[in-house]
Amino acid sequence: MTNFICKTCGIQFEASLEPPQFCPICEDERQYVPVSGQAWTSLETIQAAHSNVFTQLEPNLYSIKTEPKFAIGQQAHLVIRPEANILWDCITLLDDATIAKVNELGGVRTIALSHPHYYSTMSQWAETFGAELYIHEADREHVVYPSKYLKFWSGERLELSGATLINAAGHYDGGTVLHVPELAKGKGALLTGDIIQVASDTAWVSFMYSYPNMIPLSVAKINHILKTIEPFAFEKIYGAFGGIVQQAVKAAVKRSAERYLKAIKD
Repeated sequence: MTNFICKTCGIQFEASLEPPQFCPICEDERQYVPVSGQAWTSLETIQAAHSNVFTQLEPNLYSIKTEPKFAIGQQAHLVIRPEANILWDCITLLDDATIAKVNELGGVRTIALSHPHYYSTMSQWAETFGAELYIHEADREHVVYPSKYLKFWSGERLELSGATLINAAGHYDGGTVLHVPELAKGKGALLTGDIIQVASDTAWVSFMYSYPNMIPLSVAKINHILKTIEPFAFEKIYGAFGGIVQQAVKAAVKRSAERYLKAIKD
């Protein structure tokens, strides 16, 4: 029995004798199946060819990124907190070196996911660290490898010992961002995955329903994202691919939304 992993999106499936017939995450219009067709691998194969790199972004925040790039290529973030460390989003590669480094930094008590594209090997991470795994109820149907550690939450917000999960929706109905008040020297930061995507020009952000297929979000969904994050103080935004917005951040989100809305209205 093998926990097969989709090579395109990096998501791990429940153990089976044969690979799944298809990957529902990739079949969805927010992702894609390559021209070459669906292909599968295993964690053991990935471990043999890849490694994870930890980068300290500020005193209590690390990024974890797999090199060479695997699947979508997102990075996870480990938030170091006195109450209990939080792993924000997941990457597929989990190996002995990664486990040792995470434990050296205090382990993980909570894993929170922004949306299905980053579920990767989340159940294995949760099992390894004995960590509670949080996904918004609206994305329940996209879970392909359930875990006893998995907790579905509902509503617009969930408090995690002072940090807050915010259901901003957009990219997925359960699309979530994480607000951590002690980051950015106590001024607050948002970890957004690509629910709010940090642009190549990091003075801007953007929003999409499908990034690979270039399908925009609606006016109503953009306005909903803005409404849900407005009550929170933040001076940085950390995206899923290494981008950081760190100057006039709230103004950057506002003008980015205005530019986006003008473009789709025109």
